[in-house]
Amino acid sequence: MKTNFDSSQPIFQQISEMIEDDILNGMYQEDDQIISMAQFASTFQINPATAVKGIGLLVSEGILYKKRGLGMYVAKGAKQTIMGKRRIRLYDEMVLKLLEEAGSWE
Repeated sequence: MKTNFDSSQPIFQQISEMIEDDILNGMYQEDDQIISMAQFASTFQINPATAVKGIGLLVSEGILYKKRGLGMYVAKGAKQTIMGKRRIRLYDEMVLKLLEEAGSWE
């Protein structure tokens, strides 16, 4: 897990991507508990609300789920969901831009 943030995007988005990376890299498996929001805030010295927002993003996408009173866990199929999401983002950000640039050479 990376330990510093850059200014290219909001911290809460970087937190959600860090967790996604950990899932893709096998650090977390389906039904594994991730570190708590308080641990995130303490480890990275950020506002707890920022950690909540980043993790909440993953809950809304079905990548994590909450067990009341116990914490956040990796949802079934999370790895496939993340790969699909990233495939779409790659297409939108890179392939379409490349096609636009190629078309402007005509």
